[in-house]
Amino acid sequence: MSEADTTEQFVFAAVADERRRIADLLDELDEAQLATPSLCAGWDIKTVAAHLVSVLADSFWTFQWRTVRHRSLAAGIDELARRRAREPAAEIADTLRRCADRPISPPLFGPLDPLADIVVHSGDIRIPLGLPFAPDPQRAGLALDFLTGPWRIGFVPLGRLRGIRLCATDIDRTWGRGDEVRGSAAALLMSVGGRTALLHQLDGPALPLLRRRLSG
Repeated sequence: MSEADTTEQFVFAAVADERRRIADLLDELDEAQLATPSLCAGWDIKTVAAHLVSVLADSFWTFQWRTVRHRSLAAGIDELARRRAREPAAEIADTLRRCADRPISPPLFGPLDPLADIVVHSGDIRIPLGLPFAPDPQRAGLALDFLTGPWRIGFVPLGRLRGIRLCATDIDRTWGRGDEVRGSAAALLMSVGGRTALLHQLDGPALPLLRRRLSG
């Protein structure tokens, strides 16, 4: 098996594990917790989980049709997530668990797209609920590979990371060039993804610049 195939299998297994973890967490949440605003703007906790089901259950072409109809990928994704969020939380959890091992590798984006999506959304769920968010650093590092790579369009606006070098303190990895922002791979990942909740865990000379860009 080639190195690329080995990495792909690792990513598929990591995504499956993250799905099961979120399914298990959903089973523990009450209605008030499910209705808590997530870190993903406009979505509560249940809708974030419903989005992860939509990624599994709604086909690539369903997403494309909604994108064309709304003339916006974000609007299409939002419609599908809100539709799925009408289902009971137990059903959402059951689908995540039952379909956990389904591999997804979107055209152009590849298997790191769903890995980045689910790890960031895990933070969207856990952090506002006051729950620990400590993804495996290797998984977070691979997610950062995607969010700092050429196919991050729709995930990270162009220019957000210009002149910034991200330095993980828990794994020996860096991304980009410029002045440094240092912190755990998880805190870097959430910040690159546009969330400000873990900025206080970062430091480095480029942190004020990153903070301004996220608040702009």
